[in-house]
Amino acid sequence: MRVLIADDERIARQRLLSLLEREDDVQIVGECSDGAAAAELLKSRPVDVAFLDIEMPGQSGLEALGFPERTTQPLIVFITAFEQYAVRAFEANAFDYLLKPFREERLRNTLTRLRGHLALLKRQASPVTRDTAVEDVERIPIKSNGRIILLRTDEIDWVEAEHNYVRLHTRGITHLIRETMTALEVKLNSRRFRRIHRSTIVNVDRIREIQPWFRGDAIVILDNGQKLTASRNFRDRLSEWLDRPAR
Repeated sequence: MRVLIADDERIARQRLLSLLEREDDVQIVGECSDGAAAAELLKSRPVDVAFLDIEMPGQSGLEALGFPERTTQPLIVFITAFEQYAVRAFEANAFDYLLKPFREERLRNTLTRLRGHLALLKRQASPVTRDTAVEDVERIPIKSNGRIILLRTDEIDWVEAEHNYVRLHTRGITHLIRETMTALEVKLNSRRFRRIHRSTIVNVDRIREIQPWFRGDAIVILDNGQKLTASRNFRDRLSEWLDRPAR
């Protein structure tokens, strides 16, 4: 994991550096005290994760993200002494944010999630052959009173996990099937369905509004008024959809 640290507070920067240097898989590729230097390092060096202070002299961590000409974007973890910057971190599509002074347990939690996300990105970047590719399903068979109903996937508003089952929510009707969220997520069309929580998949065509919430979470409001929670762990799934070009 190639890491950049940018913070104008020397003590906070050294504290974070000392904690990260204890991790065997972390390589510090840059350390700086202002946003302009961070922007230059981000342009010139491969970085997997950037720990950026939101407020720095000359150029903020938010402004440092405006660097051009990168084919891949690093994961951003904002560091700040003010919790109210959580909304700004969400709007900037940050992976996480850390409050000063850093707690080792909190940082380790962030690193664990960063490792998992980087591993997922690596798997997604691996080429998939035609023989192993999974086709999106258009209908889901549902057993009901001795019958089998073929539910069109575009009729689904959202999906929630219930132990070893998933519940499919359609317009005023729900269907319970024995399936895992992970298996169902693979089957559904990724341009229409996005996982926004470990127990929630949403049909993005039904989303009416997204509101930033506490600690990096968000509230997703559907066109029928249903409110769902999008956790920061899955926020990138929504961000990819929001950033996709219009068809």
